[in-house]
Amino acid sequence: MPSNQTETPMTRPVLNEVLETPYTDEFDVVVAGGGASGLMAAVSASRMGARTLLIEHANCLGGTGTYGMVAQWIGFYNRATRVVGGMAGELADRVVALNGSEGFRQYLMAEASEQPIPIVHFAFNPEIVKIAADALAASAGLAVRFHTRVVAPVVDGQRVTGVVVEDIAGRSAIRARMVVDATGDAAVAWGAGAAMAPSELTTAAHVQPCTLMFRLSNVDVARFRAIPRETKRALALQGIREGRIFWESLSFCSTPGNTDAICLMSRVSGVDATHAADLSRAEVEGRQQIASILAFLQEAVPGFEKATLAAVAGHIGVRETRRIAGRYTLTEEDILSFKRFPDSIALGAGPLDIHETGGTGISLHVPAQPFEIPMRCLQPASVAGLVVTGRAISATRHANGGARHMATAMALGEAAGVMAALEAASGQSPGADAVRGALRARGGLVSTDDATETFASH
Repeated sequence: MPSNQTETPMTRPVLNEVLETPYTDEFDVVVAGGGASGLMAAVSASRMGARTLLIEHANCLGGTGTYGMVAQWIGFYNRATRVVGGMAGELADRVVALNGSEGFRQYLMAEASEQPIPIVHFAFNPEIVKIAADALAASAGLAVRFHTRVVAPVVDGQRVTGVVVEDIAGRSAIRARMVVDATGDAAVAWGAGAAMAPSELTTAAHVQPCTLMFRLSNVDVARFRAIPRETKRALALQGIREGRIFWESLSFCSTPGNTDAICLMSRVSGVDATHAADLSRAEVEGRQQIASILAFLQEAVPGFEKATLAAVAGHIGVRETRRIAGRYTLTEEDILSFKRFPDSIALGAGPLDIHETGGTGISLHVPAQPFEIPMRCLQPASVAGLVVTGRAISATRHANGGARHMATAMALGEAAGVMAALEAASGQSPGADAVRGALRARGGLVSTDDATETFASH
């Protein structure tokens, strides 16, 4: 059960309390959160000519991919069709140029599960991605503040006009013509009183489990890869029966050189990641699981006999918290029927990826074609001056399972940056044609008509 089950429920902040905080700066666009989506939003806005500030509570950019150590991007391809280009492709090229990745490769996702699926992924060294992300941010001339947390929005009527931040020097406020919420938890939107999707009213027992990533050294990757899939599944089920591993996964990525394993193997259920008490419990439980998983791998799984624990991610990976109620809500039916939208600003690839709540399984389905995501999903229905990007966009739970992958989040972030920059300059919400035109001019893929490139296997 969640550790905060007897605590007083969280309430939204009293917005008037922020008005006594002194203003220290002003920007055209402020982006809250420097993960995959927030990085792209900030660079995108800055390249549109907006004076832009990117605020990140950690010490690096890249979010779940870097300090969360999920060392792969998926969502660039739907089956063999390329669906994400633009600045996300530029960042991938920078990582390859720094020898941080071998590029796009075929990969069997969830190999030890009942129904694994082949996808195209981009595995990388998270430490190199940190360096490449810094360089991308510098290329756009945007301001970046690490070790800084957005604690509340500043709201005038129904419009967000800035943010309150806190760092080692204390608390201050920053004015903004536009704010992009890339927190992943819709933290700015929630604080501004924006409506949330009805599904967000469920309890922690109903949200998808969290995963704490870890990295092993001294792994004989080739030996493990040579094991038949049926044997890998049998080993996973053995570990679950013995209570030593926690779901049907022996999944990992390796950095160039193939001597390490960055593992997606832990599973912590019943976590409301909008509560610090639950997150704290999850971090501890995740580390205890890692100790158990490592011992099992060393004893039972070929290739891991000499493995040693090299690193644990700086933050547990969270799949599901709040999502906004936007001007449009993307549904699973939209994805599976390949619904077209005149205001589509990004393409999703899937898979629709739902981790079993409280269990050991996973549901995976790759749509037969790419799917479109409309601009309206990034626009809160009830609050102005704000664009929301990443996994907090307006989508049903199952649709979000297909749209929350990091390459998709980067495409959404680039669109959010264009939207924010155009509105900051004109004072008016931009039309879809202007946003789509700006994205296409950069090589962005905004509709299924744009998705023509196919993957050439190596």
